[in-house]
Amino acid sequence: MKNTVFIATAVATISFTACSGGTDNADTSEIRSFISENWDSTIRFTPEDDGTLIGLPYPYTVPGVGNTFPEMYYWDTYFTNEGLVLDGRVDQAKNNTDNMLYLVERYGKMPNGSRTYYLDRSQPPFLSMMVARVYEYTQDKEWLARAYQVLKKEYEFWMTQRIAPVGLNRYSTSASDELIQEFIDTGGRRLGTDFRKKGMTDEELYALGRNFAAEAESGWDMNPRYDRRCGDFCPVDLNSNLYRYETNFARFAEILGLDDEIPQWKQAAEARKEKIMALCYDPEKGQFYDYDYVNDHRSDVVSAAIFSLLYDEVVDSEYAAKVVAGLKNLEFEYGVAVCENKPYDYRYQWSYPNSWPPTTYITIAGLRNYGYEEEAVRIARKYIAMVTKSFGLTGHLWEKYNVTDGTTNVSNEYEMPTMLGWSAGTFIYADEFLKGNK
Repeated sequence: MKNTVFIATAVATISFTACSGGTDNADTSEIRSFISENWDSTIRFTPEDDGTLIGLPYPYTVPGVGNTFPEMYYWDTYFTNEGLVLDGRVDQAKNNTDNMLYLVERYGKMPNGSRTYYLDRSQPPFLSMMVARVYEYTQDKEWLARAYQVLKKEYEFWMTQRIAPVGLNRYSTSASDELIQEFIDTGGRRLGTDFRKKGMTDEELYALGRNFAAEAESGWDMNPRYDRRCGDFCPVDLNSNLYRYETNFARFAEILGLDDEIPQWKQAAEARKEKIMALCYDPEKGQFYDYDYVNDHRSDVVSAAIFSLLYDEVVDSEYAAKVVAGLKNLEFEYGVAVCENKPYDYRYQWSYPNSWPPTTYITIAGLRNYGYEEEAVRIARKYIAMVTKSFGLTGHLWEKYNVTDGTTNVSNEYEMPTMLGWSAGTFIYADEFLKGNK
């Protein structure tokens, strides 16, 4: 999730003993109170550059309540913002968004996080969604006009530095050779092996390191979707999000009276949709997969990334039904696993039996977008049950959970922090949704 080669890592299955003194499920209101009371403890303010820490003009939210990750991260903050907004903290959601716009202006992209050692990569793009959410509450057209121009710069980064020959986007890196070598070692530690002892050539090892760096940009580090060749794939979720950028841009242009810009964004979105359908959809299996443009074939892993197609409203209703059918591969007692349960060559933290809050949020939101209320309610209830069970045992919110037993017995590649951010945001979102469906 934090994608840094500077964190000591290890592959382990971990569990946490009770620290709240009980074994019963917590009450939902108790967790909501915990979140509200702890928002301020996740806020930092560093207006000037300090070593590797990049100074930001406004107070910013970090992922957890401690000091494990004392910087702002990209896609983490989107889900945190969703919780902040629903909890009445639009002011801080706007601060986070303005900080990201500042970073895009300064560096031409939103880095993985606000550290200089993250400048070689970005993360899944959500900034246009953050801008849309803030504008929904502020209705500040002057602010939106400025944000729209900055967002175009971020979009240009993806369309010039992260574009595959087939016309869809991919993850990659601009890491130095030295950093690539670190990724080889760190990736091996996180997967419990030493790739330097597997008889690979220097060229093969270097390609592996670049792909590990690309996978870090994907946010799903490490996972079985790409067979450790992330840079060779056009991911379903990345391209879904960029489709949302294009449709958001058309809407922003309309709001701002920039009518001459609307057609280009609608055309870009439609062209991307056609490519996703042509390359990522498997008509024989009736499902969407990441597309390996180097070898002209699709991944064989069903992952929760498919629900981005619903979250971003990419597909028509006929194909939405096929995405929803993917629940049979991904849904378990406590919700949605990030990848289906099948034999893999390594133990990945972005795979079964792990359930991650951001994919849960996207799944629920996507199901709602297409009218699958019953399924959305079911997944939301499972997530709430999982978090309340774990919180009752540990007194904390965590960054990921075990989808089969609702605990923190997870495959873990680094010391898991006590999370507030995206776990809290997803919890608030699910709770508010369920309150409206009683």
